[in-house]
Amino acid sequence: MAVKDIKAFADKARADSELQAKLKACEKIKELRQLAKEAGFDIIEDELYPPNEVQFTEDQLSERLVKAFFRV
Repeated sequence: MAVKDIKAFADKARADSELQAKLKACEKIKELRQLAKEAGFDIIEDELYPPNEVQFTEDQLSERLVKAFFRV
């Protein structure tokens, strides 16, 4: 269920420029999780990482979170 919430949150951020800007400003996982919670999504941190598929695009995230999720 959590991966479904992550995808829904990522999709909502793509459609909402204000939410997208807030997401891009997140530098830490706990900031991303708090933003998701404020937007009505329950995200479990472990579900953000592989082997689960990343639900965000690189341009949606700060450089720090891109490195965390995409292992760049």
